Amino acid sequence: MDAILKLLGENARYSLEELSVLTGLTIDEVAEKLDNYENTGIILGYKAVIDWEKAGSEMVASVIEVKITPKYSHGFDEFAETVSKFPEVMSVYLMSGGYDILIEVLAKNFKELAMFVAKRLSPMESVLSTATHFILKRYKEKGVIYDNGHKDERGFII
Repeated sequence: MDAILKLLGENARYSLEELSVLTGLTIDEVAEKLDNYENTGIILGYKAVIDWEKAGSEMVASVIEVKITPKYSHGFDEFAETVSKFPEVMSVYLMSGGYDILIEVLAKNFKELAMFVAKRLSPMESVLSTATHFILKRYKEKGVIYDNGHKDERGFII
């Protein structure tokens, strides 16, 4: 794996100077590699992992399992591309197992999430069924461990 990609995967806030020191490349070489990664679609974006609860937000996160009938000659791609365009959809994955598509959704509140499922997702022509699971607590996301500020005081029974 490329050293720059590995470092940015751990911390996307590294400066060109820091990446230069950490990789042994010149700043110009690092900048050129980053431009190339961005232009060729290897690096698709830079995002922060946000603890919405600490930020005082009432955002509701969920994952939705979707079973669909894939369209002839398009497979699952057409459905996934359509769903990906909805602003509340954070991620879309083709899955193996008991369902076809897994959708990560971040909504302003429960009502908005319910309306998304009932009015936008379920009525889609190829959807056979959905199962919505609410994320109650995050422990780790995108490699970042959430600090909930609580220590488990219960101890062990021996």
